[in-house]
Amino acid sequence: MTSQRTAFLLARLGIGMSFFGHGLVRLPKLAAFATHMIAPFEHSMLPLALVTPFGYVLPFLEFGIGLLLLIGLFARQALIAGGIVMILLIFGTTAIEQWQNLDSQLIHLAFFAILLHFYDRTSSVSKTNNTQ
Repeated sequence: MTSQRTAFLLARLGIGMSFFGHGLVRLPKLAAFATHMIAPFEHSMLPLALVTPFGYVLPFLEFGIGLLLLIGLFARQALIAGGIVMILLIFGTTAIEQWQNLDSQLIHLAFFAILLHFYDRTSSVSKTNNTQ
């Protein structure tokens, strides 16, 4: 295994564990988590009719995307989905002006984008090595 592939693997497992862990701890307390999300958005421009369902869906997205990244199944699609989730979270964070959360979300988004870039590169390296 090349060091580029090893680095990709470690970073994929790291971001996968972050998402998996977020979802895992939120699923047992799903209703409380979703309810807790509503209060900060009460005076935002986002309608609560969107915030409430998102609060219920987010832990499943985090858990599922994290699990896929940890096991390496549909990694490209999971990276794209993770990036989209982070963009939605960034939008929500800016809508309620919780700037202290923005750094972490941007770092997660950067991880997804960089991993997606290297996914394509490591995939083409694998295919090239397998055909030689």
